[in-house]
Amino acid sequence: MLDKIRNDGQYKQLMKLIENYIQKATELGGFHGLSENESEELHKLTLLAEDYEDNVLNVMPLTVTINVIVQQKINELNITQGKLAEMFGMGQAKISQILNGKREPDVPFLKAIHQKLGIDGNFILDRV
Repeated sequence: MLDKIRNDGQYKQLMKLIENYIQKATELGGFHGLSENESEELHKLTLLAEDYEDNVLNVMPLTVTINVIVQQKINELNITQGKLAEMFGMGQAKISQILNGKREPDVPFLKAIHQKLGIDGNFILDRV
């Protein structure tokens, strides 16, 4: 078993192994169908791939911003920015400016998204 991926060839081989495990799990109806050893090996392989992607390929996860999460919540609730502004007791222009990145979210806005939309406070704190 590899302890570190050193080149693209090893990375491609590792990804084929991961794909094989995923295919097998799919055929068995889920990852619970894999043996304990297979699950452990898959876990180790994914950690190796992640390390290589982060440190060599520079594949970074997409940044999830407060704006993106609030937009997603608006879509889930099937409401308009105007309705959101009403829920928050704020002006629609302010909401629009914040969601379009033209204005920084202030404390009342952050408090409202936590209380009214149920967005985790830790997530909010990590992004301001």
